[in-house]
Amino acid sequence: MSSFKNKNVLITGGASGIGKIMSRLALQRGANVIVWDVNQKGLDDMFNEFVLIGNIHTFHVDIAQPSQIKAAVEAVKREFGYLDILINNAGVVTGKYFHEHSDEEILRSLGVNTYAPMLITRLFLDGMLQRNRGHICNIASMASMISVPKMAAYVASKWAIMGWSDSLRLEMEQLNKNIHVTTVAPYYIDTGMFNGVKAIIPLLKPEKTAAKVIRAIERNRIYKGMPWSYNSIRLLQGILPVRLFDRIVGRWMGMHQSMKNFVGKNISN
Repeated sequence: MSSFKNKNVLITGGASGIGKIMSRLALQRGANVIVWDVNQKGLDDMFNEFVLIGNIHTFHVDIAQPSQIKAAVEAVKREFGYLDILINNAGVVTGKYFHEHSDEEILRSLGVNTYAPMLITRLFLDGMLQRNRGHICNIASMASMISVPKMAAYVASKWAIMGWSDSLRLEMEQLNKNIHVTTVAPYYIDTGMFNGVKAIIPLLKPEKTAAKVIRAIERNRIYKGMPWSYNSIRLLQGILPVRLFDRIVGRWMGMHQSMKNFVGKNISN
């Protein structure tokens, strides 16, 4: 079991969505919570709201910029010394056909969703290895397993995170390190990030989703898919012909049309 009490916890994209809720839940468990976000107003509002709950610390960081990540990591190490729990939560999505993407949109999707979690983890991992203690939670997506039209860059970034995260887990186990890695793959969450999305399965509720992520960390879960029914996706992909899988999941369940009326907002998960 991983406890949050008296632990230094960093949550990226923590000023809104499930990141903000997870920050509150960690504070209520007695954690020393460090929040990174690109939204300064969101950080200020969050600090004012949560300062009476516990030890909350906010940093304005654009994790699409490696130089800002490195500076923020050094600032955290100077102020807090080490990190116990890292939750790579921040993410961005662009809902359009791949040929409509600009170079900047592709680079930002891969930068925020893929490279940033890897860089942040690598920069904090040395301390965890030295202390032989830590927990890393990476928020992937059900898009880590399902191909979805009008989400090609996002899907690519999340497929990468899924594979990297679980490989990192195996590396820590192979090295006999007491460092846990939890990979979370939620369906669309009703935070505003996926405004306009429609499918047979309703969007996940942010409060319940955040609580499940925190519990997954506490229980040292290797993988947490949400909703539970989506755990069958890998089985179906393995046993069904591609066209039949496309028909069932894409057409009948509506996944291939889910982004048709996407509006969204550029916020973290």
